[in-house]
Amino acid sequence: MNPFREATISLDAIADNVRHLRALTGVAVIGVVKANAYGHGAPAVAIAALAGGATRLGTATLDEALALRRAGITAPLLAWLHEPGRRFDDAVEAGIEIGISSMEQLMAASEATPAPASIHLKVDTGLSRNGIAAHDLERVLAEAARLERIGRIRIVGIFSHLSGASIADDREQLTRYEAVIEQAASFGIHPEIRHLAATAGAIDIPEARLDAVRIGIGLYGLSPFADRSSSDLGLRPAMTLRASVAAVRRVPAGSGVSYDYAYRCEKDTTLALVPLGYADGIPRQASGTGPVLVNGRPHTVAGRIAMDQFVVDVGDEPVEVGDEVIVFGDPTLRQPSATDWADAAGTINYEIVTRIGDRVPRRTVS
Repeated sequence: MNPFREATISLDAIADNVRHLRALTGVAVIGVVKANAYGHGAPAVAIAALAGGATRLGTATLDEALALRRAGITAPLLAWLHEPGRRFDDAVEAGIEIGISSMEQLMAASEATPAPASIHLKVDTGLSRNGIAAHDLERVLAEAARLERIGRIRIVGIFSHLSGASIADDREQLTRYEAVIEQAASFGIHPEIRHLAATAGAIDIPEARLDAVRIGIGLYGLSPFADRSSSDLGLRPAMTLRASVAAVRRVPAGSGVSYDYAYRCEKDTTLALVPLGYADGIPRQASGTGPVLVNGRPHTVAGRIAMDQFVVDVGDEPVEVGDEVIVFGDPTLRQPSATDWADAAGTINYEIVTRIGDRVPRRTVS
């Protein structure tokens, strides 16, 4: 019996992707499992990433990191995006490393108990998001050095994030980052871990690998590049999204399909209903363009994608209720990819997998 709707997650693919990128880069891998591991299921992915050789895990928020601790994950964990006024006692108690982007966050970490709080200083090298701003850097470094001397904090790392705008832009950010490391050293700060590159930088800019690379999209077997596929990079997509045909009907030529009749059947045909919609993360922007396999044969979404369902025109092919539909998976198996859906929707593959909603059960396979 095919599942009504389901995302299968290959834990072997996760572990293999870590092994491959670790061998490629020659440095430690920080597995990024924020946003429920990009929609793949954070606890299971965390275990698989560690099995593949990741030495640390990264989340955006402390709530995500604390949830991993509650799930039994004991590996080093770093979280870097905090709400204003956040206290860090629970993070320090749980042994979570705190990304620090401002003087206010630094002072909050220094006040947490039990001391010392383990921190990574995040610096803005040109992305213009969070991170210690250049005009505030000297003041923060001086105070961080003082707080480390008196035992209130432990500076584990200094990190930043590349823009990916171009190789030249990224190398300019690397130059800025190296200047920050020199400035930190002048205050007596010598981090254990310097990390700058995410998946794209880890692959394309060897000099940006430093002591560790933060692997996000590559962990899930997807490419961060428009001109190179997963297989080009030696990666295996971990998620396969599938469903069962929920209804079948034969309609005459001229029949309208779904809202607004954006699609009309050119001839007598068979329509198959797929029980996935934009409430499940299927992008409405891919209406009329999203690729699927029905019983192993390629087709395209017909008409508007609705909240709970979309329709596929299968022509005269024999289709029955319960037949398998693969929305995306591993293109080396001739399945549509998350990148194909991203192209159809005018977005990126990161968004496609991360948006898959809670109504879609995750099933891990090895």
